[in-house]
Amino acid sequence: MKPTKHAAALTYNGTGAPYLSAKGQAQVAEDIIAIAQAAGIQIHHDPHLSQFLQFLELGEEIPPELYKLIAELLSFIYILEGKTPKNWQNPNTDVTI
Repeated sequence: MKPTKHAAALTYNGTGAPYLSAKGQAQVAEDIIAIAQAAGIQIHHDPHLSQFLQFLELGEEIPPELYKLIAELLSFIYILEGKTPKNWQNPNTDVTI
């Protein structure tokens, strides 16, 4: 039997912690993924994280135990999208061999 697909969407508005803005299983999960793809939103595939996020209520902030993981994911996504903090200098651009 194929496991049920889960999807969760997090939103971060710049204050507090990111919160759960959508979640679902099976067809709802497929719809969440399709909407994200159509909107150009980066998608991270992690079945364990997605399944864990199913336990949160919509609008609920992620628990402190996930802060570091989600911060790392958001940082990676920002870099993929070419976004950097103001006055940030990439240490890898000044490498001399």
